[in-house]
Amino acid sequence: MKQKVGFLLALPPSHTSSGTVVGLAQAALEAGHEVYLYLIDEGVKNMASHSYRDLAQSGVRVFVCAYGCQQHHVSTDTVEKDFSLCGLVVLSGLIDACKPFLSFT
Repeated sequence: MKQKVGFLLALPPSHTSSGTVVGLAQAALEAGHEVYLYLIDEGVKNMASHSYRDLAQSGVRVFVCAYGCQQHHVSTDTVEKDFSLCGLVVLSGLIDACKPFLSFT
């Protein structure tokens, strides 16, 4: 049965949870689920990572907090087309729509 699986990542690329999220998202995608990822706080720094770009290109829907980018000096001038800059309203919708929704903060 296809599910909507969601992840929230608020940690920088140097944190081990960044790799954990990649692995879990890939596994959920391979299992045939719809996968959603919201990068917030220092998690927006993962936008430059090849692993996260690969996730977005493989079908994970990646949303990036525009305010988080501003606060952590992450440029939004050249955002990959597979990433969506947005606000917390999107996060609220993802939390509501995804079962399960896992948070890495």
